[in-house]
Amino acid sequence: MKTYQVNAKEVKADWKLIDAEGKVLGRIASEAARILRGKHKAIYTPSVDCGDHVVIINAEKAVLSGIKADTKSYFRHSTRPGGGKFTSYREALEKDPGMPMSHAIRGMLPKTALGDKIYKKLHVYGGAEHNHAAQKPEPVAI
Repeated sequence: MKTYQVNAKEVKADWKLIDAEGKVLGRIASEAARILRGKHKAIYTPSVDCGDHVVIINAEKAVLSGIKADTKSYFRHSTRPGGGKFTSYREALEKDPGMPMSHAIRGMLPKTALGDKIYKKLHVYGGAEHNHAAQKPEPVAI
């Protein structure tokens, strides 16, 4: 018996909705990455994008355990000498409420062209409103 390899044309992507209010950021990120990758499906194939679209609402209300909310920082570099900048978690949350969540999820996806394609199926919103009601996303309990 041979192992079944799914074809990209055979995959049907559903829409999932995750409410992050009061939940730990890392636990939401790992579950979202699993759904985006398609590991929750029986037809999972590592080399094919067989995951679902994920809509995360209330991303700014996700919590960090311990003292991470005060000590966590994000680093970026402009590739110029002296171009490194650190941004604290609280500053990043003020500037873009969905950035910490999307940054955590991006880090859990493959660092390849397939990972870039999968990442485009993620939609993060800081508040409770989203513009994907027409797709009828199914709520996911975490």
